[in-house]
Amino acid sequence: MMNNIQKLMIAIGAALLLWGCSEGNYPGGEISPFIGTYDVRNIYKNAAVELNESNLDGSSKLAVLVTSDHSGGNIPEHLVFVQDARRLGFLRGLALNLGSEAKDYLPGDSILVDIKGAMLDRVEGILQLSNISGSKIQRVSRGLPVAYQKVNVAQVLANPNAYESTMTVVVKGGFNPIPETGAKLAGDWQLNDGFGNLLLRTEPTANFADKALYRMGNYYGLILNKVQGDSLVPYLKPRVASDIVELKSVYNIPKVIITGWSNDPRGTDANYEYMQFMATEDIDFSKTPYAVITTNNAGASTPIGYPAKGWATGGLRTYKFNLTTGVAKKGEFFYVGGTGKLIMSTGSTSIADANWITAYAYNTRDGFDGVGTKTTNLLANSGNAYGISIFQGTKIDANSVPEDVMFVGTGGTLFGNGYGYKIANNDFYDVINPITLEEQPFYRSGTNTTALTYNTPSDAGFFYILGGEFNMTLGRWTKARSKYAPILEKESKLTEIEDPNFVTKLVY
Repeated sequence: MMNNIQKLMIAIGAALLLWGCSEGNYPGGEISPFIGTYDVRNIYKNAAVELNESNLDGSSKLAVLVTSDHSGGNIPEHLVFVQDARRLGFLRGLALNLGSEAKDYLPGDSILVDIKGAMLDRVEGILQLSNISGSKIQRVSRGLPVAYQKVNVAQVLANPNAYESTMTVVVKGGFNPIPETGAKLAGDWQLNDGFGNLLLRTEPTANFADKALYRMGNYYGLILNKVQGDSLVPYLKPRVASDIVELKSVYNIPKVIITGWSNDPRGTDANYEYMQFMATEDIDFSKTPYAVITTNNAGASTPIGYPAKGWATGGLRTYKFNLTTGVAKKGEFFYVGGTGKLIMSTGSTSIADANWITAYAYNTRDGFDGVGTKTTNLLANSGNAYGISIFQGTKIDANSVPEDVMFVGTGGTLFGNGYGYKIANNDFYDVINPITLEEQPFYRSGTNTTALTYNTPSDAGFFYILGGEFNMTLGRWTKARSKYAPILEKESKLTEIEDPNFVTKLVY
């Protein structure tokens, strides 16, 4: 997206070509008349300042793209918002206080702005330039595409100044708490994308204020700030009705979620690897059977090539466990893996008292229903990708979609020629691309490229604990899972991998 902006800046004409570089910002070259928005923002030091030849390092102009759209009635009518990525590809925005003339500038206008003599100050939380008349602005072209950056809420909250006045999109946004039936967009709502809560603000006078709230959507708009004490508190303002796009992909509450695993215990892996899951409702596996399937995509794993049967490929690529006996209570952990039932391979603490639904000697026996060849290394220790999936039911084929899925690593022949490992809608993956709304059913297709990283060194005794929050009321992840990887000792106890301070939680 940054490359597109840079191309636009080049495309607007000879006036935007680099005549050289500023001796202050770009040592060793001839001074350019143009300065980046990034550099202008850095001039501000918590007090109003007049821009001059000295603090502009000899430059005097901005070459920027207008992003604001006043037609929706939801952004300050006296401000024009602009952005560029002239400095190191960093997209940065700024507001221009043009009074009644602001409405004359439309999204996609490419403009040159003489900012020498302008005042730079933070007014009502927004960093802006004033003392700029229309005579100091030259419109170079119209109707250029307005670029935006995809962000998650945690990124915005961590650095609100960097995102201020830029066009952004928060994807897979829902509301926390759930609004009452019939609620409208007008007012302030807490938008949650699984990484945090961000205020979504719509003025009651906006022409889309009566728009119904969606269960899940993509929210485009401008990130603005308000000052609270010594801090900046960001909020998102959609510009027009089309800045809000409903997502209709189904996000069901999974009955089981993946919460942890041991892929590389200290010592032999054979029959000592295991996986930890959490039930989100009471499950009697004799009545509602499940299947857990792992995939190991080491270069020597056969069959080679793209997995034509997906999770049911078998051989050394996928291995299946059936879960057909036992009970898991809502919010409790259960385990699937080898028959060793030791926390960290040979000579370590027994965890046989944990809730083992399926313990199976994968090192001496082929996988259930012929899916998988006996192996001493169920989940890879390094190199190409491995994955864990859980399915409701035990009849699995190339078209089966898991209840939950997680991957570590990105290498190997994972997706191509219409073959791959199906993913679930969860905190990491989307069956429908949330931006283009195109189908992307496999790991490594479309935006489904997220993966956890391997722990190093190998054979150290790491355990993957996935800490996140699944909101049962909202029916979605309100805190995406992240990896915590403690090194377990031979004397470690079950409580260490079920520690409530680190594990995934069900919240309401």
